[in-house]
Amino acid sequence: MAEQKDQLDLIWGVGPIGREIGRTYKQTYHMIQCGYLPAVKQVGGRYVASRRKLIEFFMKEAAA
Repeated sequence: MAEQKDQLDLIWGVGPIGREIGRTYKQTYHMIQCGYLPAVKQVGGRYVASRRKLIEFFMKEAAA
């Protein structure tokens, strides 16, 4: 059951990641390329990010 929950936590693709953080496709792609976002490129060439890690990333930045 925990594995299924983790799978639901994933956001696949630059567009959906951008919508989650309120940025355009280009802005999100640039942020990923520069290493600003916790996302990785998968074998198929798509980027994937954990919703939980994105939230943690922005909460940490807001606290700093």
